[in-house]
Amino acid sequence: MTTATASGRTLAHPEPADIRLEAVLHALADPMRMRVVRDLAREEGAELSCSYFALPVTKSTSTHHFRVLRESGVIRQIYRGTAKLSVLRREDLDTLFPGLLDSVLAAAAREAERLGPDT
Repeated sequence: MTTATASGRTLAHPEPADIRLEAVLHALADPMRMRVVRDLAREEGAELSCSYFALPVTKSTSTHHFRVLRESGVIRQIYRGTAKLSVLRREDLDTLFPGLLDSVLAAAAREAERLGPDT
């Protein structure tokens, strides 16, 4: 497990070798977390603040979702000043599970077309 340090704050992230498929799939199974991943994928490589995501949940629930994504290895979070920024760990996920992220994102896009964008 590695930690990202900035402004004296650290966040734990799994090393690529410690990322497990079942944890990634669990993280991606939740509609709110999938929404975050879709937004991050659309903004490829961008570090986005938590306030960027308009999730229809409480702040504590949002914090929980970001923690699940980080601890599963789906995202990396860093502090820049007082902002906590998130970025998709696409390279790690693509190396570990080739095609998984693209397949899940494509399926989520098809589902959004079928059911509406808030799914």
